[in-house]
Amino acid sequence: MTTDAPASERRNRPKRMFGGYVFDLDGTLYLGDQLLPGAAETVAAIRAADSRVAFLTNKPLETTATYAAKLTHLGIPATAQEVVSSTDALIRYLQQHASGARLLPISEPLLAGMLRDAGFTTLDPIGDDPTTADVVVVSWDRTFDYAKLVAGFRAVRAGARIVATNPDPYCPTPDGDLPDCAAMLAAIEASTSVRAEAIAGKPSPHMAAALLDRLALPAGDTVLVGDRLMTDVRMAQEAGMASALVLSGATSADALADSPIIPDFVLDGVAEILPIASSRPDVATRST
Repeated sequence: MTTDAPASERRNRPKRMFGGYVFDLDGTLYLGDQLLPGAAETVAAIRAADSRVAFLTNKPLETTATYAAKLTHLGIPATAQEVVSSTDALIRYLQQHASGARLLPISEPLLAGMLRDAGFTTLDPIGDDPTTADVVVVSWDRTFDYAKLVAGFRAVRAGARIVATNPDPYCPTPDGDLPDCAAMLAAIEASTSVRAEAIAGKPSPHMAAALLDRLALPAGDTVLVGDRLMTDVRMAQEAGMASALVLSGATSADALADSPIIPDFVLDGVAEILPIASSRPDVATRST
């Protein structure tokens, strides 16, 4: 798709059904606690066509079961197994690249507990010696303070690697934007002059791999539907998935017009991810 057409002329929708559909959450299926128009009906139609569905979020502050419960409450029945979060991608990465490591979580208690449940040894950034850590795990942490910064600093200066959950600088909320994981990560990187070896959340290949593992489908038969160019669309393109941008969330038509990242499909709302004629040809055929 070229970038010379006005954004208003780039609106297009798929001509076929895909084997798998991945939906970002806030800004794509809902805004805050309000379901977006057509979201429930669209997901129901995709399931009725025997396509697989997954839900995707970079937010590391809730469990996948909590996200599934919210979707179900809003009218989109979902299970925890259908939700992939940056925490899932983080744990997958650590299992592959830091097996047996001692972790120092700069995070809220939920993530530290999930790391322990996954079999990792975790250190308390306040009560334990941070210089014994092998990896500093940085997440969005609303309890972040100078003591935690000092612990992360000392661990890294003693040789620990850095891994983070997600690259988001801020998170939009109904009460105003809040600093996200990138703010905590920047403080540790700036003070130590050491960069994170991996950031697990989208648009990273670690998140894409976790997602495709969950769907058990080839990337070419999967479409990712989201409202952000630099995370949702970029990850889909780099992973070989089709990409669909909805203009119901963080990205406006004006922002799309100025972006070098051009999605396969541009939709006013999530309902337009369905083709007008919902016939599903050979899934090996990828239409854009």
